[in-house]
Amino acid sequence: MKSRKVFLGFMAVLAMFAITLNSCKDDDPVELVLTSMVSGDIDLNAATSPNDVPVTPTIVATFSTDVDPASANANTITLTQDYDNANIPLTITVAGKTITIVPEQTLSNGALYKLMMTADIKSTEDKYLTAISRNFTTVGTFVPAGAIAHWNFEDNADDQIGPWDPAASAIVDITYTDSRNAVAGKAATFNGTTSIIEIPNGDLLVNTENFTLSFWVKTQSEGITHGHFVMGLGAYYGLQFEIFGAYDGAKFAISYELENGEGVSEDMWFPFDAQDASNGGWQGWDFAKSIPQEDMIALLKDNWLHITYTYDGAAKKGTLYYNGEKMKSFDFNLWPEDDPKLTVTGMKYRGVAPEVLNEFALGFIQSRGGTLWDNEPWGGYDFPEANHFKGQLDDIRFFHKVLTPTEISLMYESEK
Repeated sequence: MKSRKVFLGFMAVLAMFAITLNSCKDDDPVELVLTSMVSGDIDLNAATSPNDVPVTPTIVATFSTDVDPASANANTITLTQDYDNANIPLTITVAGKTITIVPEQTLSNGALYKLMMTADIKSTEDKYLTAISRNFTTVGTFVPAGAIAHWNFEDNADDQIGPWDPAASAIVDITYTDSRNAVAGKAATFNGTTSIIEIPNGDLLVNTENFTLSFWVKTQSEGITHGHFVMGLGAYYGLQFEIFGAYDGAKFAISYELENGEGVSEDMWFPFDAQDASNGGWQGWDFAKSIPQEDMIALLKDNWLHITYTYDGAAKKGTLYYNGEKMKSFDFNLWPEDDPKLTVTGMKYRGVAPEVLNEFALGFIQSRGGTLWDNEPWGGYDFPEANHFKGQLDDIRFFHKVLTPTEISLMYESEK
C-alpha cells in the first residue's frame, strides 16, 4: 500500500514537471521573421521583384511578432535609388507586428529601388531580425522625379502634373496621332500653317535658378521650305526653340536674370561642325560636339529626336543634349571681364505686353496675341508661310532642377 502511494506521488511530480516544462516552452520568445511585405495589392516579398510599384507607395511589412518601435528607424531601414545610389528619406511607423514605410518624396518612374532592413531591428522580446533586402521597380518608363509639368498628348493637351492646362480656345488645329512607339501612345501633330497650343502663366515655368526642359520632336519636311519655330514663350524674352530651314542646326534663345534684377538673352546655338573655345569658338563655349552636316540633318529632319536643355544657376552653366548625349555647353563664368553676364543668377521671363504675352506656345515662337514680328512674313503668326512648326511633339517636361547626365541618358534609353 505504501509503495502504491509513493508511486502515485512520483507520477504526480512528473506530471507537474511536464506542465511546467511545456509552460516554459510556450513562454519562449518568438523569432522575429518577415511574413509579408506589400504596397497596396502588390507583393514585394515574392520570388520575382515587381515592376509596377507606384511612385508614391505605402509599404507595409508584417512580422511574426511585435516589433520594438525604437529599433525601426532611418538607420535600420533604408530605401536606395539604384541609378545614383541616392537614399530616399522615409517616414517609418510601427504598430504591433507591422512596420509602415512611406517615402517622403515622389519616386522616379521606371527606376529600380532597394529596400534594406538591417539585423539591428528587434522584437519587443529582444529577438533580432535576420537582415533582408527587397527590390522593386516603379511603374512606367524612366523619368526622374521632380517634374513640375508634363504634356503627354494622349488625345488632349492637358498638363498631367501641374496647373498648366490650355483653354479650349488656345488649342488650334491640333491632331493626336501615333507617337514614336506603342508605349509612348499619342503625340500632338502640327500642320505647319495654323497649329498652335497656348499655355497660360508661362513665366512660372521658366523663372527659376535651376532648370531642365525635355521633349521629343519630329519635323515633317514635306511642303516646308522654311525653318521650324517649334516652341516659344515670348520668343527670346523668355524661351524659344527653333530648327533651321536646312535642318543643319538648331538653337535655344533664353532670357536670364542678372544679379541686379535685369534680364538678358543668350543663345544656345548648335550648328553642324560646332566649335568651342578650344578650337576657334566663342570663349564661353566650353564644349561642342562637332557633327558633320549630313549627320545633323539626319538628326533633325523627319526623325524623332529627344532634346534636353539644362541650366545650373550655381555653376552658371547651360547644357544641351540630343538623344541623351551631351552636345554643347556654355559657362557664363568664362565671359569677358566686366561683362554683365558674369552675374547671371538664373532664368527669367522679361516680356511685356503687347509685344509678347505670358503664354508658352507650342508650334510657334510666341502666342498669337503678341505683336512682336507681326508684320514679318517669317515671324507673324497670321502668315501661313511663316516659320510655323510642322511635325510632332511629345512628352514635354519642365523641371526646376538640373537633371544629371545619367538621368537624361536613362530617360532617353527608356523612352525611345
